[in-house]
Amino acid sequence: FEHQLPAELKFIMQDYRHIWHRSERPGYAGTAIFYKKDLNIESTKNEFGECPIFNDDGRVTAIERSDFVLFNIYFPNGGDRADGTEMLSYKLKFYQDYQQEIKRLTALGKKVITTGDFNICHREIDIARPKENVNSIGFLPIERAEMDQMEQAGMIDVFRMQNPELRDKYTWWSYRAGVRERNIGWRLDYFRVSENLKEQLGTMVHYDQIFGSDHCPIGLEFEM
Repeated sequence: FEHQLPAELKFIMQDYRHIWHRSERPGYAGTAIFYKKDLNIESTKNEFGECPIFNDDGRVTAIERSDFVLFNIYFPNGGDRADGTEMLSYKLKFYQDYQQEIKRLTALGKKVITTGDFNICHREIDIARPKENVNSIGFLPIERAEMDQMEQAGMIDVFRMQNPELRDKYTWWSYRAGVRERNIGWRLDYFRVSENLKEQLGTMVHYDQIFGSDHCPIGLEFEM
């Protein structure tokens, strides 16, 4: 893909390595991680024999160092496919397998970072119109319960920990006319980290003035 980059990005990318996990379906899903060459990453991963569902559609990429594991995950949407295939049960299974993997890693004492599009708004404060969307994919009670279980397993929602009462901060807006301008959004993109990383967290940021996608970028600094 390097030949598609503008010159200024090619210059920046000289300091980075990368790993990606592509979908078999062109133009659909896929994840990647770019990391500094001096970060001393010990292993990278885009195949998950122990968790086969992670291989679907290139949804999971991971890097590991002795002191942490970072996952970039594009969680399934859960809406029915165009051919009528029901996908909510697949989404819930994906979440459950993810949580088992997190429990396995934290039991080993690993510090775990997960970022990406979680495709769920956890609480009413995370969505502009909660009452209108109570029966919408991405805000169903059964989906939000998966987020509850994630927190019970010790995976902290960094943004909400740092901004417990802050409203009207979202990461996704429909492309429909006027939706983003009126900030009718959903907070679908998160950093979730294990409890043993709390003391190393910097401030999390939503770059909601950056356009070019229906999602905005998010960022978080760590002291490693």
